[in-house]
Amino acid sequence: MKRLFARRPELRLAGGLFIVLLLLNLILNPVRFAPVNLGVTLGLAAPLIIAAIASMPPILGGRGGIDISVAPLMGLVNVVIVRVLVERAGMTSPFEIVPIVLLIGLASGVLNGLLATILRIQPIVATLGTYLLYAGLTLTISPSPTGTAPAWLKSLAGTGSILPILAVVAVWLLIKRLPIHEHLMSVGSDDRAAFTAGIPVTRVRFLSYVVAGLFGAVGGLSLTGLIGSADPNVANSMTLLAISAVALGGVSLAGGKGGLVAAALGAVDIFLLQSVLTYFNVSTFLLQMAYGAALTVAVALNSDRLGQLLSRRRQA
Repeated sequence: MKRLFARRPELRLAGGLFIVLLLLNLILNPVRFAPVNLGVTLGLAAPLIIAAIASMPPILGGRGGIDISVAPLMGLVNVVIVRVLVERAGMTSPFEIVPIVLLIGLASGVLNGLLATILRIQPIVATLGTYLLYAGLTLTISPSPTGTAPAWLKSLAGTGSILPILAVVAVWLLIKRLPIHEHLMSVGSDDRAAFTAGIPVTRVRFLSYVVAGLFGAVGGLSLTGLIGSADPNVANSMTLLAISAVALGGVSLAGGKGGLVAAALGAVDIFLLQSVLTYFNVSTFLLQMAYGAALTVAVALNSDRLGQLLSRRRQA
């Protein structure tokens, strides 16, 4: 752990919070975090963890790259699975449902990438457009909670909760072994220097949105397993939480710094914070304030500007 924090200083804040919040949870709610219940606990955290990981690639690409449509995409996948594929088309097999879900995620990533990188619409505006599109489609397909997910999907809330996370991690580790990862980090750090070096900047950023869409679709599977039905409202609150988790984990919102461990650790921190505050029956309004404070502090403490100021002060 010490070595990891030495190599990745951006993880120190999230790592310290993780230790403190985990100890608090073990003291306040030891049953939830007992080894026998870890599958269920991980199932509760999995959708947020995957949403944070899905939000990460466009941010790494820099120049204001962001995808705020990840959570609505997860909600859309949820209602499509239950209302369209299961209830109307009679599909129940994972070999039928999973490929269709991944195609939805791929289409979403291509659409966002086209808007943000090819047409060069501001990423937050482009993905706000798709956010509203997915939210509207979700409510059109299923205006209210209904239906039942197949048994294999429901298992993702318990013993199988680790599987969607492992799938996303495996794909990201594969990406890290390909030139695209190094190109993404270079583009996020300095896109002009990357362009001068012959890196296809637009293509790299486009692919980051495609990866975000695919990961978001997997998050939709995890979310469906957790709630076991179609619910058009359950994913909406996850949008800002996912972005907050990315920032809290130490991923630079300016791009070029961070990775999967940072995004996942930030999401786990927020889940643990939720657990502590829920134990004390804190109101929803105070929860929102806590998330906002966490995001603001995380961005401030992980900012390059603050690091420069502290460095100058030490030298003085």
